[in-house]
Amino acid sequence: MYRLPEALLAIGLAGVALSAVAEQTRYDIGRTASSEEIAGWDIDVRPDGKGLPPGQGSVMDGERLYEARCASCHGSFGEGVGRWPVLSGGFDTLTYERPTKTVGSYWPYASTLWDYVHRAMPFTAPRSLSVDETYAVSAYVLYLNDIVDDDFVLTQDNLADIEMPNRDGFFEDNRPDSPNTRCMQGCADPDELQMVGTIGGITPVGHFKQGADAPAASHEGQKALEEAKERERLKELGVEVEEQEERADDTLSEAALAGREVYQSACIACHGSGLAGAPKVGDREAWAPRLEKGMETLERHALEGFTGSKGVMPPKGGRVDLPDEQILHAVAFMTEKSQ
Repeated sequence: MYRLPEALLAIGLAGVALSAVAEQTRYDIGRTASSEEIAGWDIDVRPDGKGLPPGQGSVMDGERLYEARCASCHGSFGEGVGRWPVLSGGFDTLTYERPTKTVGSYWPYASTLWDYVHRAMPFTAPRSLSVDETYAVSAYVLYLNDIVDDDFVLTQDNLADIEMPNRDGFFEDNRPDSPNTRCMQGCADPDELQMVGTIGGITPVGHFKQGADAPAASHEGQKALEEAKERERLKELGVEVEEQEERADDTLSEAALAGREVYQSACIACHGSGLAGAPKVGDREAWAPRLEKGMETLERHALEGFTGSKGVMPPKGGRVDLPDEQILHAVAFMTEKSQ
């Protein structure tokens, strides 16, 4: 009974020795990052201004930079061009069914604007703006939203003092990060789960069971619901709405039926959403002028690619690994579904 303290001491010494050995063990993988490399990654800016580098930029300087580097996508007044984000306006729309979320109407902190422009803009050349240029562009975007005056100069010292219109529109989400309980028995069969690829912000939802929480169970379900709501809204306003019905599968040709799988795996990202100007399957009005050119022309464009006034069709939709026959079957499926 008197040997217990000695045993505990021996165990303690052994633990210290093992710890020392572990500290001395080197795996010769990688190297210690230099201070310059760490500084290259440590570029985040906080709402209180911490992380902002010294610098300044005026609204006047920002206007010239914005016109040269930003307006081609975001519009001269922040109104957005095509599908590019709107930067200004949208005030008092956050309670609408389809709010306009802009820097002025939605973002709670000016630091988010500076940080995003600095790390990600312009879209074609991120991180190409100098610190002073980032201050200037940020000042001009704030001016477009009537948050600062035209003679304002944005600096490291005054950015955190800017009060954004929606600064009180956010609250802390204190829900637990992982509320789900791990499944230990009777779980889903992994072989039955399916994940689909994404493009242009289309969320991968193929692994959800259809109808489990529709329309959240699928992007297509959500899209169909939104379109149905819009049709009902227009009807209530007295607008005549043409109901579009897809052609039933039992009326499709064998080639079209063979193309369904290719469409779902390679074409649906663009032709299911209208991305990049692609005509959506089932949209007869969009497909009519294309069908007038004849199937031979459509098939050639699908195989070789085509640049039109509304968008670009890359050869085989980017899936050059697929044989011509499968692409032509997909074309048959889309066209027959859209007549």
